[in-house]
Amino acid sequence: MRSLAGFAMRGRSQAALVAAGSAVLSLVLPLVAVISSAVVALATLRQGAREGLLVAGIAGLGSGALAWLALGTPWPGLGFLAVLWVPLWALALILRVTRNLALTAQGAALIGLLILLGLHLVTDDPAAYWARILEPLRASLVEGGVVEEAASQALIGGLSKWMTGAFAASLYVQFLLALLLGRWWQAVLYNPGGFGAEFRGLRLSPVLGYAALALIGLRLWQPEAMWGFELLALILPLLFLQGLAVVHGVRHSLGAGVGWLAGLYVLLVVAMPYAEVLVSGLGLADLWLDVRGRAARRAAGRS
Repeated sequence: MRSLAGFAMRGRSQAALVAAGSAVLSLVLPLVAVISSAVVALATLRQGAREGLLVAGIAGLGSGALAWLALGTPWPGLGFLAVLWVPLWALALILRVTRNLALTAQGAALIGLLILLGLHLVTDDPAAYWARILEPLRASLVEGGVVEEAASQALIGGLSKWMTGAFAASLYVQFLLALLLGRWWQAVLYNPGGFGAEFRGLRLSPVLGYAALALIGLRLWQPEAMWGFELLALILPLLFLQGLAVVHGVRHSLGAGVGWLAGLYVLLVVAMPYAEVLVSGLGLADLWLDVRGRAARRAAGRS
């Protein structure tokens, strides 16, 4: 990954090549889109708004040409520019100017909120919209004998209610991952150790904590209020991110081995989603309890 970032930073054409190539590859391997966006973020963080925008524009032309050769239409290039690169360019610019990772992460959640509102504006019934999209999946499950007809209707009907919030959250989380990757690349190439210190200091606004508690209460009181879940789905990734920052910060303050972090990330995979809920709860508690500060003072008292 470091060598890829180093190649991208050799010049504008190299950065655009990596961004365009990985964007087209993401049509087959969707997670590669994070790399494409991270390149635009890296160029913006390191060289400024103009350079980041130029890289995104050239990559848009390049990916459009590649898509035209492969698919017979250049329109995916415009889609990459609008969906993958412009949001990352804006977020990277905010981070470059403010040097505040928490503020920028909350900006990413605001993009998620705009996506959520947009979905509600363009569709009269979001659940019905997702049900139509998921219909081929339902039919294939029934034809394959995986589920019965009645059970498949209930499954898709329930899933379609959750899809609007989940889609908006997953899209902005992809932006956030790309931004973090671009920032990490910048630190690895030009400021070794800088990303770790910045990430360990990430601290969200307590307003998000109050909003999360209110929305959790709403979900318990009125489970059918899907707008409450949709808003909570936008906040929980931020709390999870702060929870990870707390774990990294406490480990650093106490001088614990990296094995603790390895164990945590293994647990996040094998104990999904319970481990994620636990880490998010830790991030929520840290908004008021200052877990990292307590750990730092404890470590200082022992020295």
